[in-house]
Amino acid sequence: MPPNLDLGTTKQKPNRLSAMKTKGKNPTKVNIVTLGCSKNLVDSEVLLTQLKGNNVAATHEATNDDANVIVINTCGFVEKAKQESIDTILRYADAKTSGQIKKLYVTGCLSQRYKDELALEIPEVDAWFGTMELPALLKRFKATYRHDLLGERLTTTSKHYAYLKISEGCDRPCSFCAIPLMRGKHVSKPMEQIVLEAQNLVKNGVKEIILIAQDLTYYGIDIYRKRQLADLLLRLSDLEGLAWIRLHYAYPASFPFEILPIIRERSNICNYLDIPLQTGSNAMLKAMRRGITRAKTEALIETIRQEIPSIALRTTLIAGHPNESEADHEETLRFVEKMRFDRLGVFTYSHEENTHAFTMPDNVPEEVKQERAADIMSLQENISLVINQSKVGKIYSVLFDRKESGFWIGRTEADSPEVDNEVLVSAENYVRLGDFAQVKIKEVQAFDLYGDLC
Repeated sequence: MPPNLDLGTTKQKPNRLSAMKTKGKNPTKVNIVTLGCSKNLVDSEVLLTQLKGNNVAATHEATNDDANVIVINTCGFVEKAKQESIDTILRYADAKTSGQIKKLYVTGCLSQRYKDELALEIPEVDAWFGTMELPALLKRFKATYRHDLLGERLTTTSKHYAYLKISEGCDRPCSFCAIPLMRGKHVSKPMEQIVLEAQNLVKNGVKEIILIAQDLTYYGIDIYRKRQLADLLLRLSDLEGLAWIRLHYAYPASFPFEILPIIRERSNICNYLDIPLQTGSNAMLKAMRRGITRAKTEALIETIRQEIPSIALRTTLIAGHPNESEADHEETLRFVEKMRFDRLGVFTYSHEENTHAFTMPDNVPEEVKQERAADIMSLQENISLVINQSKVGKIYSVLFDRKESGFWIGRTEADSPEVDNEVLVSAENYVRLGDFAQVKIKEVQAFDLYGDLC
């Protein structure tokens, strides 16, 4: 059983499924519930596509109450995500016990890692599946894996953007990360399959494709015996109608510098790179087994910015790794202040069993982890505000995602969905969702920009 997780309190909480009706002998209708990252979302979209391709009625994150089978795609990355997954399973287990649903299946990372223990604790779940067991899950619906659907995928995001997973798993030895335990070793998707999937996405109205993997930079080395991210970018950028290609999760050690001129020269590849660095402390980089020093990290960032002066860099840091001292934290703060990242997020360290860091004492108190994370984000908020202030009076191409609270809300090339800054334009103007428009920035906050249509 996952440590430090609670299976005893959730059943006493109000059940948001209480309005559901017993389904009896009604035909199977599946609702897929997704927790965790964009890679999980893609897996759920593939499941949705396969079910519908087998004539099984299926929805994703349905808000109505007519599904009688629930599939929960879980996250097991850090303790908070694991607890959310368990809480969700327990809510639907209650719904099954009270006859509101007929079947409950669980898949994804938490299931991959703990399914034997969880099966003993939550017997209401009809079956547990790992991250690579889609065919076995489909059999529960008398469905077969349709290879003719490779390259086709029903998306659940806004119709104009989609995530595209180019590989699975990871070969990196990072001390804190349990991804290899849940997703296995790095396995690249064949380039032809990626291009076909991208073509179909564009054909269905997608204008922005966000490339995701645990490590984009390792792409191709297992099946082509060399890194092929550069070639993949060239082939994708040739697709007619694809306006933006965005890169997420580039590992800094052994960075493929050959992609930089391609990003710079191809107009539909966003000048944007998500490159998780985890810390600015040399001691912590070594403890985390990142394979790089702070000096080499700074040199990498300098090279990227020299090659692509307008690039927006996003990074992620971890606060409170075992043995992180106050001096290490201060070194990270100085690193953030010096590098002035356009976008930055912080996780507090989660002590994950069977990782290398689990052999170390989890000796930074939780309240200290939270304080250090807050320190970093406070610093980043000031940096982001200054960067945004420099944008006042400038005109940007904005892709609009949604309408909310009297504003059309969109993003510039420097912003990824869900995690980055947003541009707000008064809804008194007319904007069509999924379209680009020119916006002149008139005022800013730390993480929001307000503008007028040009």
